[in-house]
Amino acid sequence: MMTLTPAEINLAVVNAHMQGEASDPASIMNLYADGIVLDMPCRDMRLTDLKDIENNYRALFGAIEILSMQPLDRFATHDRVVDDCIVQFTVTGKGYAKLPYPVGAIIELRLLHVFHMRDGKIARENVFEAWKPIQ
Repeated sequence: MMTLTPAEINLAVVNAHMQGEASDPASIMNLYADGIVLDMPCRDMRLTDLKDIENNYRALFGAIEILSMQPLDRFATHDRVVDDCIVQFTVTGKGYAKLPYPVGAIIELRLLHVFHMRDGKIARENVFEAWKPIQ
């Protein structure tokens, strides 16, 4: 039987997080460690309550239609995972808090996550967003 390294465990946890956050936010709350901090400095937002985090994901993904997602890089160490991608989406509602674009805008988002991991759970999630309207 093969034992996974901490980096492999961390990659699996982040993969599960990224796959579940849009479709079923409640299902990923168990991936967060006690004392979670979700920090989104580009939007001046910091969440530390699981219910607030879940509600943020519901509102955000309820306000956009993802057109494409292009993974650029994802790697892990024993205590970090970095995920870099480009997402194109249409703004369909007002739930994406502090998004500086109106409903109907088509946006290209460079999205960088830095996950701090502790014991196979996400202890801190730093989200860096750079938006560019493409239509």
